[in-house]
Amino acid sequence: MIFFALHRISVFLHTKHTSLSYMNKVHFFEKLKGIKAFFLDIDGVLTNGNLLITENGELLRTMHVKDGYALKKAVDEGYFVAVISGGKSEGVRIRLQRLGIEEVHLGVQDKVAVFEELCRQYGLQRHETVFMGDDFPDYEVLQKAEAATCPCDAAPAIMELCDYISPYKGGEGCVRDLIESTLRLQGKWNEPLASNE
Repeated sequence: MIFFALHRISVFLHTKHTSLSYMNKVHFFEKLKGIKAFFLDIDGVLTNGNLLITENGELLRTMHVKDGYALKKAVDEGYFVAVISGGKSEGVRIRLQRLGIEEVHLGVQDKVAVFEELCRQYGLQRHETVFMGDDFPDYEVLQKAEAATCPCDAAPAIMELCDYISPYKGGEGCVRDLIESTLRLQGKWNEPLASNE
């Protein structure tokens, strides 16, 4: 099972977006084995960062169904999943709650404080956490998690900081990539790989 998980992740090893050494990549895989909690940003991670502005000023976002599938699976498998975002959208909250995510924190100014409070509240240790962010508001909280991850179109400074850069863009499957890779490594994602993976 671990072989298939490494094969699934290996797409990342050949992207131009990272200069991590081979040993650092292996170290990241080891980190994934202990992950019990996924912390995620919204804009630029669960969405592509684009906003559709309606005539009355409403901001609309889109999310990828494959990310949704992975989030639901993680929740069903007993993982803790939380969203910490500076954005505000009740539509996003409803979508995520329908996937079983109870901790949806919107309009957050201090992401580190929310992250640390959730870890305390749920008894999570640092080595059990992974955060996926894409831009400067995520910079500090990424350093608090055991594994720092981002989509391949994240801000350059964020990519430099991260342990793992998904080969997928924000809103286009990067969350699915992270969750599926983690669950495969832990033997909790048993769906077969596609023939070209």
